[in-house]
Amino acid sequence: MEVIHAIETRRSIRVFEERAVARETMEELVRVASFAPSWKNSQAIRYIVIEDKEMKEKIAEEAVLGFEHNAEIIRNCPTLVIVTCVHGRSGFERDGSYSTSKEDRWEVYDAGIATQTFCLAAHAKGLGSVILGIFDEEKVIDIAEIPEGQVICGLVALGYPAEAPKVPRRKEVTDLVSFR
Repeated sequence: MEVIHAIETRRSIRVFEERAVARETMEELVRVASFAPSWKNSQAIRYIVIEDKEMKEKIAEEAVLGFEHNAEIIRNCPTLVIVTCVHGRSGFERDGSYSTSKEDRWEVYDAGIATQTFCLAAHAKGLGSVILGIFDEEKVIDIAEIPEGQVICGLVALGYPAEAPKVPRRKEVTDLVSFR
């Protein structure tokens, strides 16, 4: 799939077929996402793949801050990916000091780039995904047993699409860019 076409045709998918995603496919998506750029090539992004229905149910029940729409998505996706970052690498020097005024917010940049790369790779493989941002981080950490030293950057529901959403209205380029 050509890159521009993939960017223009990828949609957030919230309804999935009941078909499982093969572990080999998940490993391929992570391999591709590992090519995403990161702060000083820190490669601090990690992917925790949740296939267990009981664990997904517990996250849906206890960790979505009452946002029922996200709970339903989590319950019904074959695979939930927890995107984490090894805290203290992106944006930091070896002595632990911040390199820029962005301080530790570089983790979010790196996670965003890697997550979008992961989702585009999934789209190229015929999978659908949606990035979820409304969740109780501490509860997800406890339920999914996130390793110490990692922070959660986002959740990605993943599977074979059972819907084909239309293209949402896009802003005009002239509204998005300025030249100086």
